[in-house]
Amino acid sequence: QVQLVESGGGLVQAGGSLRLSCAASGRTFSSYGMGWFRQAQGKEREFVSAISWSGGKYYKDSVKGRFTISRDNAKNTVYLQMNSLKPEDTAVYYCAADLREYYTDGYLFGRTADFGSWGQGTQVTVSS
Repeated sequence: QVQLVESGGGLVQAGGSLRLSCAASGRTFSSYGMGWFRQAQGKEREFVSAISWSGGKYYKDSVKGRFTISRDNAKNTVYLQMNSLKPEDTAVYYCAADLREYYTDGYLFGRTADFGSWGQGTQVTVSS
């Protein structure tokens, strides 16, 4: 199993920036893909971004050009840099790990079923 701990959420004005971090432990971090999902109040959890073990990056259309995912394998950490934030980005953001080592098919469809471990979530609130 993989243990995930998110941090970096908070309250920010529209147009501002936040950087989320997710620290992983328990398995060889460099061998599995990582993802970010979010869930707004009253809505289903949705895919935001993912990065494969080899560095391939995937984004939800509405965050392309504003959000950037990255990983630091030496620190067992994945990041989500969020710029030009909008009120509609308000949600609880969850980090997730794909437990299939060296998975090669990517995350084009951003399915929650691809990810077997989840963090507890961090709240992001964007005020208008």
